[in-house]
Amino acid sequence: MSDAPNAQQFLARLGALRSDEELAKIQRYFKTGEGQYGAGDVFVGVRMGQVFDLAKTFIDMPLGEIEALLGSEVHEARAGAVSIMAKQAGRKATTADQRKALFDLYVRRHDRINNWDLVDLGAKFVVGAYLADKPRDLLYRLARSGDLWERRTAIIATLHFVSRGDLDDTFALAEILVGDDHDLTHKAVGGLLREAGKKDRGRLLAFLERHAATMPRTMLRYAVEHFAPDERAQVMGMRGG
Repeated sequence: MSDAPNAQQFLARLGALRSDEELAKIQRYFKTGEGQYGAGDVFVGVRMGQVFDLAKTFIDMPLGEIEALLGSEVHEARAGAVSIMAKQAGRKATTADQRKALFDLYVRRHDRINNWDLVDLGAKFVVGAYLADKPRDLLYRLARSGDLWERRTAIIATLHFVSRGDLDDTFALAEILVGDDHDLTHKAVGGLLREAGKKDRGRLLAFLERHAATMPRTMLRYAVEHFAPDERAQVMGMRGG
């Protein structure tokens, strides 16, 4: 491979890994049927573990080539692009300017980060880590977006903050998103509430006292997964089941 790996090389390597059997599994898993959130997404049939391994090989891909890879219609190619971005953002040798460029690319081309797995690959490492010592207004704008994936980015990015014991934005964004109408937001918000609750149980309980009776059942179920069975049943009972 040359010193400057490019999108074309990645796509060629990706194509060599495709499998019809894997494609059938992926289409079921990502719900690509008509009317489902993955409808219209193009898969070639490569296991995500193989995509991530390939991303490690291409970790030195220049930003312009990463953007070209993000432009691919192939889902696994975009997953590779976001995985490369996350790996670069987390690398000690990456400069502050490079991390900003990765963050800017993620935000500017969010239209290409258009499924739950792509958000989950990059939001914590590319967005959350960059904003750790900066104003976080962007997350509040994304939380109020009409785009499902931007809303998911807003809450998933706070995983980085939670890992450092910084919970304010997770709970504040959960207040905005608690009435969201999409199941994939419910799962993301519930999962972040669960993780924040592991750091500060009292704060989670206070949130649940305010919202358990009306918040989406899936969100509530995710938020209390780590509770003891009797306590979990009691909280779920506030929701009516």
